[in-house]
Order: sequence, then structure tokens, then C-alpha cells
Amino acid sequence: MHRPELLASFVMGGFECSSCRRADGRRLDLLASTGHARHAEADYLALRTEGIATVRDGLRWHLIEQRPGLYDWSSFDLLLDAAERTGTQVIWDICHYGYPDDLDIWQPAFVERFARFAGAAAQHVRERSDSVPFYCPINEISFWAWAGGDVSYFNPSRERRGMELKHQLVRASIAAIEAIRAVDPRARFVQADPLINVVPAPDRPQDGEGAENYRQAQFEAWDLLSGRAWPGLGGREEYLDILGLNFYPHNQWYLGGAQIPRGHPDYRPFLAMLKEAHLRYGRPMIITETGAEGDGREPWLDYMGEQVDQALAAGVPLEGLCLYPVLDYPGWDDDRHCHTGLLGFPDAQGCRPVHAGTRQALKRLAERIGDRLPAGLHGQRVSA
Repeated sequence: MHRPELLASFVMGGFECSSCRRADGRRLDLLASTGHARHAEADYLALRTEGIATVRDGLRWHLIEQRPGLYDWSSFDLLLDAAERTGTQVIWDICHYGYPDDLDIWQPAFVERFARFAGAAAQHVRERSDSVPFYCPINEISFWAWAGGDVSYFNPSRERRGMELKHQLVRASIAAIEAIRAVDPRARFVQADPLINVVPAPDRPQDGEGAENYRQAQFEAWDLLSGRAWPGLGGREEYLDILGLNFYPHNQWYLGGAQIPRGHPDYRPFLAMLKEAHLRYGRPMIITETGAEGDGREPWLDYMGEQVDQALAAGVPLEGLCLYPVLDYPGWDDDRHCHTGLLGFPDAQGCRPVHAGTRQALKRLAERIGDRLPAGLHGQRVSA
């Protein structure tokens, strides 16, 4: 049995902090559009009331470095100071898809400037906090490479350049880790990417090899970071400090076809996926993103609680599970109200409605795994 001890709470909350530019040129800023940028302290306190002491949150590079080499930390300080005042532990995303408009992501200057920014951010954090810092240098390298480099969904909005973008993001992540470690050797690093399962459609068994190749591609970014593939990029095993695993109901599908629903014979249990990642890398792991929308929230969290409980019992080194996003948010494409969070949109005072079903599901999850947690972790004490 594994007993998590890494984080302040096993159950975590993730604040959607994407700041990419869509293919149509519109800049997203989810910290602003969810109201979290204005109400960070109230949000952290609301989660502490629910027994959640660890969160994921992020910096907005495009706001902090509007001119090369000049940093305005005011947007970050609102979050950083709120975390300090509320005693909230944060895993900071240094780059969550967004970057300054004057940068060409394909050029070496992107890597160099990102490293300087990451080092400066780490220095700023160290000057304002004595806590051991946790960073996710670049969120979802694999997804970003696909979305930005293969299907032109958001920046840099290209097609058929996904592997090239993946290599560039790996270089940037490695450079950022080195820059941060030079400032604060205590820093811990989370490398977050989706876990997926892809199989051939029942009527197309000939697609078996293609489906498996697609499934294996989920490991490419981690293999590059660790130096197991393309070692010329500079990867080393030490860059896989903590493995971040993102998993949603839509993360299993037939090659070129439909989503595989949970409960179907072709649906792979999440426990098996966790065991595979553990056997492959042997690193501590955090479920850095999981959740569902609308009425799917409760059954999904119940399923995840069951799988996590079994994983801990089997000795899988899981250190946390993050409800993501923990706030309702406006849809990336159409601004629709996405009902995904424990907390809804805020009123003028920053008060947010609590989704009762999600609260109860988190309570059941925490109670299920409570006997596997040390007394110091708050995840087993989600309030009723």
C-alpha cells in the first residue's frame, strides 16, 4: 500500500489558467474570465473550507513580460499573496499555452527567453515565500503539440508540425527547470500530460497497429524529457521529477472514430493505465486534471475514487488528485457556461455557489481513501 505524503492535501483543486491565442486571433484568459484573478483569496479560502489545501494555478506570461526582459509581477502577486495569506500550497504553471505576442515559438529565442522568465519567476517566488515551490514548467506538451502544431486549434496555429513543436516545448521545459534550479534547488517539478487509450474500431481490426502507435504517442513527451528518446534534446531522467496525469471521460476512443464510454468492454480501467505509467517511469504521480461536466460530475468522481483507492492499495505512488477545473468557466470556443466545477461563477463580492453533488462526490472520494492517507493530509476531511 502507498501512503501519500508529498502534498498538503490529497484532494486538490485546479484553476483553469489557459492564456493561449485561438486560431482566430482571440486571446483567452481564463483567470480573468472565471473571476479568479479578482477573487483569488476568496477562492482559496472557499477550497480550504472544503478541506482542499493544495491547488494548481498559473502565471500569465503575456501579461508579466509585455516588453522583453521587463517583468511586471502585479498580476501574479495577486495570486501569490493570496496563497500566502490563506496557507494554500500551489503548483504553479509557468506556461499554460500562452506566451508574449512578439515571440516566435519556433526560434531558439523562445527557449532562451522562457528560461529567463522561469528563473525570474522562481526568484520572485523565493523572495515572497519560504515554502518548497512546485512548478509545472509547460502544461500538456503533448496536447499543445497536437492542438497548436497539428490541427491549428490555438497558437502557433499550424498543421503537420506537431512533432517539431513537441521538441521545442521539451527544450523549453528543460531550460526552465535548469533556470529554476539555479535559483532554488529545492524546487519540485510536475510534468503534466494526458493519459489516453486508443483501440481499433470493432469492424476495423486491421487498424490495430495504427491504434497502438497512437496510444504509445502519449508517452513521447515524457520519453523526450527523460532522454529515453532523442537524447540530443538534452533530456535526463531527473527532469521527470513528478509525473502529472490528466484524465477525463473523453480520453478513450476508437482510432478515427467515437469515444469509448465507461462500462463498455473496450474501455480500459484507469487503474491499468496508472500501473502502466508507474511501471514505465517509476516516479511519484499526481492526477493533475480530472473531472466531468454537468450531471456527469458525481459518477465520474465516484469512479475515479474507486480507481485511486485500488491504485493506492496496489502500491502505485499516487500523491494527489486534482479536480480540474474547480471553477465553472466560459467555453473556449463559444463562451457557454461550462458546469464543471465545485464552485460556480462569483457574485460581486467573490462568493461562489457550491455544487452540492460535486461536494458530496469529493467527500465520498476522500472517505474512500482516508484510511490510506497520513493524518496530516486534509483530503480526507472534505466537509459535508
